[in-house]
Amino acid sequence: MKGLRRLALALVVVVAVLAASGCQSVARGVVDGRLAPCPGSPNCANSEDPAKVFRVEPLAFSGDPQAAFRTLVAFLEAEPRVDLVLVEDDYAHAVFRTALLRFRDDVEFRLDAASSVIQVRSASRLGFSDLGANRRRIESLRERWNPSTETPVTRDG
Repeated sequence: MKGLRRLALALVVVVAVLAASGCQSVARGVVDGRLAPCPGSPNCANSEDPAKVFRVEPLAFSGDPQAAFRTLVAFLEAEPRVDLVLVEDDYAHAVFRTALLRFRDDVEFRLDAASSVIQVRSASRLGFSDLGANRRRIESLRERWNPSTETPVTRDG
């Protein structure tokens, strides 16, 4: 019984340390007019990364770029476990929390009005591999986001 208690305490300490370190953010933002490149670890996906291994498709839209970006922001506000950190006219930074251990991932969006797309970058704050979670997150957003409507389809319905 004493060994089980020690194991449980060790697990709590490990989770607490990981959660605390998850508060630190990786490099992000716009660099030379593009979203920051991925750090080199396979826990990132980015529509503007020069390395093909990290690349995903941006979110396409037609019509008014500002209206599409406002719709995206409304969509993000309706998502569970998402906190919008910064919203500007052409850039948004959100923090997505995982359901189980509440790890934080930084997800960024940059309006590319000239190309009628919203560039996207999703990166884990800690660890090396995310087993494709950031790529799946972007693909899930793409499947559910409809820029032609003000009523986004959320995970809850």
